[in-house]
Amino acid sequence: MLFVKTDKLKRGMRLARPIYNKDGVLLYERNSKLTIQGIQSIKAFGLIGLFILEPAEPVPPMTQEDIIFERFQTITVFLLKDELEKIRRDKAKGNKFQGIINNIMQRYGNLNKRINFIQNLRSREDYIYKHSLNVAILCALMSHVLNMGWEEQMELIAAALVHDVGKMSIPKAIAKKDNPNADELEVIATYEKAGYELIGSVFASQPGMKRLCVQMNNAMRSIRTGENNQSGKLSLGAKILLVADTYDTMTAMRLNQPPESEVAAIKYLIGHSDVYEMAIVDALIQSIDILAPGVSVELSTKEKAIVIRNNEENVLRPMVLGFKNNNIIDLSSKEYCDIEVADIMKTMDNRYVIDTQTLIDNGFPVQVKQEAKMQVGIAQEEAEEGKTEE
Repeated sequence: MLFVKTDKLKRGMRLARPIYNKDGVLLYERNSKLTIQGIQSIKAFGLIGLFILEPAEPVPPMTQEDIIFERFQTITVFLLKDELEKIRRDKAKGNKFQGIINNIMQRYGNLNKRINFIQNLRSREDYIYKHSLNVAILCALMSHVLNMGWEEQMELIAAALVHDVGKMSIPKAIAKKDNPNADELEVIATYEKAGYELIGSVFASQPGMKRLCVQMNNAMRSIRTGENNQSGKLSLGAKILLVADTYDTMTAMRLNQPPESEVAAIKYLIGHSDVYEMAIVDALIQSIDILAPGVSVELSTKEKAIVIRNNEENVLRPMVLGFKNNNIIDLSSKEYCDIEVADIMKTMDNRYVIDTQTLIDNGFPVQVKQEAKMQVGIAQEEAEEGKTEE
């Protein structure tokens, strides 16, 4: 699977991810081949780029849970956009904001299993909304793992949803730049600060929201300046918000560079323990699938392999099957202490495909997730059900 910027799309490329409209109705299925008309439509959407299957790459499995998650992202982003615009424009909270918080909390604030955290397709125009929603979902998942109280969870989710509201007012001439200079960064910082003041005003009855956002922003600034002296000054909520924001920023479509893999992002967080508290990073690892069975990886020896058993104690050291000699390598064993997973495979054309039943038949415990069929009719029915519930 490759990330291809919109201006590099070509006819015949196959979609690795489905594309939905704002109502959650499926427009383009996975494995659909791009046409000239399709590329023009996608450009009209303003998307930064698409995840594309390589020529010989099989379509990756996608469960019903995955589909529901992507559709939830799509539908909720449009609701959040309206709410954040109202906060920015009218300096008031909209009537759907609390409903968004409740929905995130209900779906992800009490979940006792990992989810496949699928990154959504983004444009320059909707980047802030999609980023804020994803950060809120991650905060809900992680805060549950860390046994935060219900009220603290709700406040954290709310803060995550609005933490970038100040960036919505940044002049377009600066906002569209991939690499702003020092003066422009100061302008951005000014709008961020104004955003936190706005949060404090609109949510005056919940002062903790502004405090969480300010603490996280101060930590971010200290990271950029190399000071890294904020870790001891952060509340638990701000620490969670910092990890969630960094993880989503690294693994999502980015304006100025390709997304990092989940493995690369986790390695970065673990490698900067002076900034990101390890208990928080561990909560993230316990919340989302990183190296689940079936994922193709490249080892530090340059050998390609496929994960056949995950490692609950150290997610980055699973049991894998090497492609070269079909040898099983248990990275948790001292025998292989000098070998590690370098990253998820960048190119997937030459990967082996092992279905979960094969792993089960050979004695490897694997959680079975039934792959869903991507049907427009199903998506439309679910969209109608969602509207009815609203």
